[in-house]
Formats: sequence, C-alpha cells, structure tokens
Amino acid sequence: MKTVFVVTAALVALTSFQTFAAPKSCEELKAEIAAKLDAKGVKNYQLEIVATADAGNSVVIGSCETGTKKITYKKV
Repeated sequence: MKTVFVVTAALVALTSFQTFAAPKSCEELKAEIAAKLDAKGVKNYQLEIVATADAGNSVVIGSCETGTKKITYKKV
C-alpha cells in the first residue's frame, strides 16, 4: 500500500512539473497578461515583446521563449 502511494505521488509530481515547465508562446502570454490587466480595469497601456537585451529600463512583466524575450509594460 505504501509503495502504491509513493508511486502515485511521484507520478503526480512529475506530471505537474512537466505542465509547469512547458513554455508559452510570447503572443499567448501577452494575451493572458492583457486579459488580466483589462479585468483589473487598467486602461491606456501598451505591451510589447522585445529581445531580452533590448528591455533596458522598461517595466518587464513577463518572460517568454525560454527567457530570450521579455514582455514590457508602458503606460500611454
């Protein structure tokens, strides 16, 4: 019984990790962030996908493509 419980727990943990580790596309992540901002009533903003090196002093609110790109936020 203990073995079954341990094996089940290990499988659940591995499955959860794989789901968590799956990278999202930049456009998908940008759309999710925009939906959250809209739901909170944020207006007059711009989200932009830029290379990590080009993010500079911008407000970075997301990372995608395994860290090679950032999603930046700017109030307009």
